[in-house]
Amino acid sequence: MNTQTKQNNLQSYQTILYGRALHPELFQLRARRVVAHNGYELEAWITPGGHVLRFEDGSVCATELVTDQDKNLPATGVVAAFLCAGERDFEHTFPRGGVTYMTTIQTETLSENLYAGTYDEMLEFVRETGALAHAWNDAIGRCLSVIDIERHNDQVHANAYHLLAAGGVVIRTQTIFERTRTAAAVRNGVRS
Repeated sequence: MNTQTKQNNLQSYQTILYGRALHPELFQLRARRVVAHNGYELEAWITPGGHVLRFEDGSVCATELVTDQDKNLPATGVVAAFLCAGERDFEHTFPRGGVTYMTTIQTETLSENLYAGTYDEMLEFVRETGALAHAWNDAIGRCLSVIDIERHNDQVHANAYHLLAAGGVVIRTQTIFERTRTAAAVRNGVRS
């Protein structure tokens, strides 16, 4: 695959943060997990090469979408949108509910050998941890999407990995939904 094709494949991926839930019928869901802990809920969906993370806590509903889709995506409720290429950090606080969303995105294009080794390492990681995963083949070879979720009392971490054989692309996101002190006050009926 030539360099231009690799760049086009990577440039099509974007992250969109919504201040609302999205409907599952908009996506080709391949795996799903719901984690409820200490009053919050995180629902994770894997799509071929992407994911959706919906976080709810009190009055806050926030959704992270990582996708290569550029059509038929909801425009209502978009808080931020940006391309995944390269490295990027983003943070947004939902002030009415006291929840902060933080994400770090890293993308790489790997040689065939490095891609194959990374793929095998990620499969082993899934076996060891029970992470949510979906494997499939594209026209070039084996692809894999993985979401590993860590629960904490006032935050939840979701580490996602998307390995795309076409171009040897690896997209990694590290996302945190964190309750702030304001969120605890909101849940207890205290105004700040």
